[in-house]
Amino acid sequence: MSSVVTGEAVVLELKPAGFAARGLSVVIDILAQIVLAVLLLLLIGNLLDGVFDPAFTTALALVVVVLILLVLPVTVETLTRGKSLGRLVMGLRIVRDDGGAIRFRHAFIRGMLAILEIYLLVGSLAFLVSLFNERSKRLGDLLAGTYAMRERVVARPRAVLVMPPRLEAWAATADIGRLPDALARRMSQFLAQAPRLTPSARATLAVDLAAEASRHVRPVPPADTHPEEFLHAVVAARRDRDYAAMMRQRTRTESTARRLHTLPFGQGAEPAGRGGPDGPTAG
Repeated sequence: MSSVVTGEAVVLELKPAGFAARGLSVVIDILAQIVLAVLLLLLIGNLLDGVFDPAFTTALALVVVVLILLVLPVTVETLTRGKSLGRLVMGLRIVRDDGGAIRFRHAFIRGMLAILEIYLLVGSLAFLVSLFNERSKRLGDLLAGTYAMRERVVARPRAVLVMPPRLEAWAATADIGRLPDALARRMSQFLAQAPRLTPSARATLAVDLAAEASRHVRPVPPADTHPEEFLHAVVAARRDRDYAAMMRQRTRTESTARRLHTLPFGQGAEPAGRGGPDGPTAG
């Protein structure tokens, strides 16, 4: 996973495509271009056979080749913001180094360099350059400031945090409102990644986070509470309380919306200051 910091200081977790996925997408694109080139050249040969001199026919065939190898890929990549037939099949997309969508300039640079490193050198230059780059960039990507990103990433199901039964009574009365949001996020991330950590690193991080969180929680948990169990209880209690507050806010909002959409005077009610059909009620 690759971290990209945008201009708004937002960290994006993007997974670069591996060399095998990129190579297979290029093969699909090349096969599609070969089929299209053969069909067009056969069509031109049948339609213009004997109409023009051989030099003009050769020049027209060269134009078709340039159209298929450069103009068409650049146009498709620009309009689809980094897609092609091969990348669509493999679930890839070309993006800028900052994670944004590419433009014509990026697609044109990549297309020009592709003629050299993929077609003329049969992919050897692209292969050598990508071997020494962590994002499997080819030369065109290095000059254009782009790389291939995986769009179809299998999301791992998150483990549901459960309140430890022995800490339910303590969590029901504990004051965790002063817990900083940044610390709460770190605790949640640790609990999600804990099964993949080594035992020593897991124990060390649990102790450090529990010691930091205990400064913002009152009363402290029982003395024999395991640090990771304490973190589970705090995160689960915070989640449940935030959810309950959100549901209360939603109920109040829906109640206010119903009152606002009700007619000013309900059925059977009379406007203020009116006594009946004869006019205002006498004081």
